[in-house]
Amino acid sequence: MTGCPKSLHTDQQCSTQMASGQLSRAEALACSGCLHACHVLLYSDTPRQLFGNIPIRHIILMQMRFDGLLGFPGGLVNPAEETLEAGLTRELSEELGVALPISVEDHVNSCHAPASSPSSSPSSRLITHFYVKKMEEEQIIEVERAATSTATDHGHEVLGMVRVPLYTMKRGGGLGPFLSHSFIGSARSQLIDSLLRLNLVAPEELHEALTRSLKIHSHTAEDLKATLALPALKRKQL
Repeated sequence: MTGCPKSLHTDQQCSTQMASGQLSRAEALACSGCLHACHVLLYSDTPRQLFGNIPIRHIILMQMRFDGLLGFPGGLVNPAEETLEAGLTRELSEELGVALPISVEDHVNSCHAPASSPSSSPSSRLITHFYVKKMEEEQIIEVERAATSTATDHGHEVLGMVRVPLYTMKRGGGLGPFLSHSFIGSARSQLIDSLLRLNLVAPEELHEALTRSLKIHSHTAEDLKATLALPALKRKQL
């Protein structure tokens, strides 16, 4: 396949990689004709409590994008002009107003993004690189401040920073409703994988939140169907 040099992979190996999506960082950089996008999960521990009795535990930053979807800070990087980490740092400077240094040690995984259509050429496939960086709470708060004051992309490509609620309230509020929102690409699965890998949320808590999210999806679909009928009803009345 054109996505991977023959000197590094056999055709069969390359086909397997494209099917599974998973790549090592080196394999990803060796793939020719692919676009590269880097994103990072920024988080910190916190002793703060919501309403004085609900432990917040951790602060995880995401952002509301220009297209109305939730995602992680970052963007496209050209490895021919800069390293993945330097490119991600540049993107963070534009989106967050702070040039946070990202290192190879912060890298978590690289993978082929799903093809936009069955006829998409492997040579035009997007490879996503995901990073995780732990910070102090004061640093996270400074990032939030800068994102609304000095970031050049604020109000354009980025509509605002969002904290992920990792708690579950008595009536189901918190992580479950948050996960029911619409995410860009694999951002939701990247978030869930990070929560488990970093032990930020217990598996049983996450299972409960995902179950709640599915129920919300079902109710939301019904609400949207009812709302869709309103314009047609209005036209008839006119």
